[in-house]
Amino acid sequence: MNDVSASPARHLVPPYWAEAEHALAQCDPVLDAVIRAHPGVTLRSRGDPFNTLMRSIVGQQISLKAADSVWARICLATEPMPEQVVALGRERLAACGLSQRKAEYILDLAQHFVNGALHVEEWSHMDDEAVIAELVQVRGIGRWTAEMFLMFNLLRPDVLPVDDLGLQRAVSLLYFGGEHAGIEPVRHVAREWAPWRSVATWYLWRSLEPVPVEY
Repeated sequence: MNDVSASPARHLVPPYWAEAEHALAQCDPVLDAVIRAHPGVTLRSRGDPFNTLMRSIVGQQISLKAADSVWARICLATEPMPEQVVALGRERLAACGLSQRKAEYILDLAQHFVNGALHVEEWSHMDDEAVIAELVQVRGIGRWTAEMFLMFNLLRPDVLPVDDLGLQRAVSLLYFGGEHAGIEPVRHVAREWAPWRSVATWYLWRSLEPVPVEY
């Protein structure tokens, strides 16, 4: 089980970041170069579980710019809190730029929070796989979205989202000379990164897109 004693505060920087940077730079010269190229930036948590999950659903399969636009329209329509989202309803959510399916997913997520069906207060004490198993029961949340939640909300240090296309692309470019790298090559390269695979992943994303994404 990961040693996470409390839920992260708003925009919290992971306390292990400097240690992880040093360890990764020592074991992997490719990561060392990427880390040196992006000083002064870190993964940060917004701290609110519902907002993190809702933003993750909003951003599925659309660009960051489009996701930010939809999110801004939702925030104009209502406060992005579970009870308020349930009260807004599917049609008004869809009017903010969401597909009908995404609107349904977000309503299902909000209802899970309102009903207390998710053990939010216990997540900080549960291991990664247990949190994932609970989250994927919500419509619209698959393993990738759950892994993003572990990284960006709970600040878990050793998440490896092998299905992430950005991670696969970065590994392909930096470790295999541009040759396609799927799940197994990513796992192979990442063996050296434990127990800091979240940090390694985050820096490989920076090699593709210098501006950090926050959920």
